[in-house]
Amino acid sequence: MNLPKVLQELLEAQSRFDSKKYASLFSEFAVVQDEGVRYKGIKEIEEWNQLTNKKYQTNYFPLYYDEISKILTVEVSGTFQGSPVIMRQQYVFDQEGKIIEWKNV
Repeated sequence: MNLPKVLQELLEAQSRFDSKKYASLFSEFAVVQDEGVRYKGIKEIEEWNQLTNKKYQTNYFPLYYDEISKILTVEVSGTFQGSPVIMRQQYVFDQEGKIIEWKNV
């Protein structure tokens, strides 16, 4: 699978539950939408990732990436009810390759 470098790094950071590295892959003004809540900026994204790591111990296994729509299909597993699930996550990147938006679609 041909993933953008930033998504490879994101998956690696998540597999190590490294919220600081995870958040560093987002732009300063990035937005993450998860479970009906919007998290804005690196600090909020890092805090959200720390919370979800502690609460769910989430792991991602990439299944498919559509380069045109920028949608990554992943198997998400963890301590949440119904695990594992298949999710589709859409990303928007800035000119420097950082993530400026992440949402489940």
